[in-house]
Amino acid sequence: MRGSADSAAIPVLRFDEARGADGRFDPGFLRRLRTALHEVGFLQLTDFGATAARLSELSEVTRRFFALPPAERLALDNRLSPHFRGYTRLGHEITAGRPDAREQLDFAREQSPLPRAEWDAPYRLLQGPNQWPDTALPELRGVVLAWADLLAEVATVLTSALAVSLGLPESHFDDAFAGCPHWFGKLIRYVSTDADGPHTQGVGPHADWGFLTLLLQDSAGGLQARPPRSPDWVDVPPLDGALVVNVGEMLEVATHGYLVSTVHRVLPCAPGATRQSIGFFWSPRLDATLHPVPLTAELAAHAPGVTETEHNPLLPRFGDNALKGWFRSHPEVAARHHADLRG
Repeated sequence: MRGSADSAAIPVLRFDEARGADGRFDPGFLRRLRTALHEVGFLQLTDFGATAARLSELSEVTRRFFALPPAERLALDNRLSPHFRGYTRLGHEITAGRPDAREQLDFAREQSPLPRAEWDAPYRLLQGPNQWPDTALPELRGVVLAWADLLAEVATVLTSALAVSLGLPESHFDDAFAGCPHWFGKLIRYVSTDADGPHTQGVGPHADWGFLTLLLQDSAGGLQARPPRSPDWVDVPPLDGALVVNVGEMLEVATHGYLVSTVHRVLPCAPGATRQSIGFFWSPRLDATLHPVPLTAELAAHAPGVTETEHNPLLPRFGDNALKGWFRSHPEVAARHHADLRG
């Protein structure tokens, strides 16, 4: 199951080169950004404003969370949350129809739940509070939410840069993100399992269903992507102090397939090994609908439309696409709290 490959296939960009001294986006940065996310769908982003000390603090507090006794983690069981927030036990998230060899803590913007009588659409169930280990590990909440604030700033700049790189006004996507963008995050720990064979997975092949993903991975490796128009998997190698950035389905919808939500996976850990990563999924408001943007003739010639299947239609209203993803990945939560909405 160990795939390829050529790690040079994943471009590396410096975030601090995004704008020039005049505040405008640098044409070279825009060209590299567009090319990377069109040809590969993935890039690595360095120099985005996080010090080594901050990265170390985040990594250490995440490690300490997964080192808590099982009872402390299970007190945050995501099956207790109708909003899909909290701790997922090993083997209880499903990707590509199979259980993943990971445990995780899902969190998002802190929100008050909306009573069902006030919903304008079922995706409003995704609004709600997080579950934090405030007694056992009180520092986790502040460190993680501060990290989310930083990545929201980085993602906002990247969103504007992408608009300009496509020949659009810098503000093109502002309306979709205005007010309350629905980002969410994951603290993730992968572990080795006794199982082996072609169907064993850290995370199975999938595409992300948001707009942009920003991932901080440790040095263990195992993340792979399958670029558009390629049958081969390529490694996304650990790069110290870098974020892995990839396209989500909503950005593919918005660009009519010019930017592709590249399929990726995580290989199973070697026996006795673990892998830690922290994902941040940048998405518009739940009620935002992303229609295909007007592309230049040159770019439109390379925009073949979205990649979807019978089992994975790409829905232009973000809340609908998000709810589809949560129900598919966490069927236990869906069955316990939202049986009337399934199917």
